[in-house]
Amino acid sequence: MAEIKETFARNFFRLYDSKIASGELTFAESGISRDSFTRICVDTSFVFPKEEIERFCEKAKLTDEQAESLLKFVK
Repeated sequence: MAEIKETFARNFFRLYDSKIASGELTFAESGISRDSFTRICVDTSFVFPKEEIERFCEKAKLTDEQAESLLKFVK
């Protein structure tokens, strides 16, 4: 059985969906631009710019560990 590859998109959506489902966050509050959100939906290799990731981490009140799971993909 093939191992599922860890990607920024997979990590982002796991955290984003959890925050949205719990009511802790709305898209408007997320700090993510519509262009970036659309792009990650159609291009799973896309990684948000570092500043946008940091803004999302702050707005979503992510733990340091959760933030690192996203920031590690920044080149």
